[in-house]
Amino acid sequence: MTLLTSHAKPPNLAGLPEYASGHPFQDSLSETESLTLARMATVDVTTGELTHLLFDRGDRRRIHGPWRDLISSETFRHRPGLSPDERMALSYDWLRLVNDTVDRPEDLVQDPSRLASLHEWTAIVDGGGGLCTVASIHYNLFLGSLLDHEGGGRRDLSDFTSMRRTGTFLCTELEHGNDAAALQTTAELDPRTGGFILHTPHIGAQKFMPNTSTTGGPKTAVVAARLMIDGKDQGVFLFLTPLSDEAGLLPGVTVRRLPLRTGAPVDHCLTAFDHVVLPREALLEADHGHLSIDGTLTSSRGNRRKRFLQSINRVTAGKLCMSGAAVGASRAALAIAVRHAHLRHISGPKNGERILVNAHRSHHGRLLDSLSTAYAMTFLHRSVVSRWTRHTPEDRTDVERLVAIAKGWITWQARSITVECRERCGAQGLFPVNGLADYPQYVEGTITAEGDNLVIWVKAAAEMLFGHQTDEEMHETPPDQRVLTDPHFLRGLLSHVEAIWQTRARKSLRQGPAGDPIARWNAASSSALEMVSVHARLQAADAFLEAAANAVGPQARALLDRLCLLFLLKQLGPHTGDLLADGHITVEHVRALPHTVDKVVESLAPHMMTLVDAFDLPAEFLDAVPIANRGCPSLVD
Repeated sequence: MTLLTSHAKPPNLAGLPEYASGHPFQDSLSETESLTLARMATVDVTTGELTHLLFDRGDRRRIHGPWRDLISSETFRHRPGLSPDERMALSYDWLRLVNDTVDRPEDLVQDPSRLASLHEWTAIVDGGGGLCTVASIHYNLFLGSLLDHEGGGRRDLSDFTSMRRTGTFLCTELEHGNDAAALQTTAELDPRTGGFILHTPHIGAQKFMPNTSTTGGPKTAVVAARLMIDGKDQGVFLFLTPLSDEAGLLPGVTVRRLPLRTGAPVDHCLTAFDHVVLPREALLEADHGHLSIDGTLTSSRGNRRKRFLQSINRVTAGKLCMSGAAVGASRAALAIAVRHAHLRHISGPKNGERILVNAHRSHHGRLLDSLSTAYAMTFLHRSVVSRWTRHTPEDRTDVERLVAIAKGWITWQARSITVECRERCGAQGLFPVNGLADYPQYVEGTITAEGDNLVIWVKAAAEMLFGHQTDEEMHETPPDQRVLTDPHFLRGLLSHVEAIWQTRARKSLRQGPAGDPIARWNAASSSALEMVSVHARLQAADAFLEAAANAVGPQARALLDRLCLLFLLKQLGPHTGDLLADGHITVEHVRALPHTVDKVVESLAPHMMTLVDAFDLPAEFLDAVPIANRGCPSLVD
């Protein structure tokens, strides 16, 4: 495979109308000028194809177009210097503008691709955070829960689809986060009225930490509570509960604002209920639970935990949304950092010489590493959203696990990327006006939202320990084809790594102390979690390879091949010892790995602007970021 360089021969442009032979403008140019124009056209065509591949190809306009157009408006420009309360209020104002863009919010909620894309683009504005968070809660968790339960289509949702009332979602409690199935809030059936009495029995059962204040106007919540019938616990169900109106909080509802947290400027609160009366129709019913007029509960689910999991089904879509937000924030951070790297000059090796900071491998190498990961994250996210959109009852469990694994990996990578970008911009990256400082803090929220990453990976690891079959034998490469510049060979090596860690985890579990399940799992968990981590990277590599294979233009294909190669080489670096010990690679491979990485980075360095231009960030957004523009005037004025 030939290394791509800045002198690569441009593709034939004869098929492009703008540059066809005999074009009057082209004919008036000199030979040198024509060649320059052709090379510029090649860059534009390559950028366009990369954008096409990154953003759902033929479906790009439908899925991404409305949100990109929306954040291009002046209304969504970064506004540094606002107080936390002002930023919170602005998030709700922006949410109403988002809603004005949507023809039917019900359709948006039921379209995973468009819903995830909303998060991908809104996470960019204002350093990520507030708008993306309240939009996720209102559309996915609140409206989505209403529509996913029976009667959702028959309820009058106009207050929520018109944003006369904002929706919120109350599940976790002060003492019950990842173990939300054990929550203590109760909704007791009142046999006299057929309605319910919603109550917070103690301090630890306060709902933590949804946006339930009166900021943003009147609100209604979907509240997870334990259904009690004649004193018997029937499991956790959801209840539609008005919280406030134009005059303030409703009787029996207590809301206390929590201290300001880093990241998203949202009105997080503790919320409690003191014997709040709800009507019969407040209960959200589906096949996991129907309540008859006489108070008899029928359910297709055999136990209370399964009823709970169906009640909070929107959490899976929420994981896709959080992944999308993290991907969007990562790409925005990289676009800013790479543009800055092409503007910032420092002292060169000769007296009085000034060179770009990006001339140094120590600078552009780290950014390219992050770029390769961001492309992999994006392609993985597209693949997982597609899998979720097409899932069937038969493969639902497997796809839900894939969504959870991808969410953990993507959001953790986003943390690393946004921190790296901030560091590469030095002290200027610390100023909020430059758009970078808030991204790492916002990404922290995506790591915890919709299931703490480590907890959901532990669940996935336990399921995959014996319930997952690796595919290493399908990707055995003949010895004479085992070269480090072949991404398919590297992909096969990664599948071997997954199998190695699965085997190691199984052995540790079997050798653990009998009769002590915690001790046995503790012995296996580290290896099992590493298996999950490698599995995530393997899925990302497959999505990356597929995208590269779909590239038509030779320049776009070469760039994606090189970038995917860099991604795979970086993933394999920590595992060369195991691969060498098991005979999958040779000593020569291990010795050649650093040099191969260096050569791939060298070949990609001249094309960094093309790679970030393909992220298609609105010029209006980038032009408002001082550090991403020559001179940074507004930072020093």
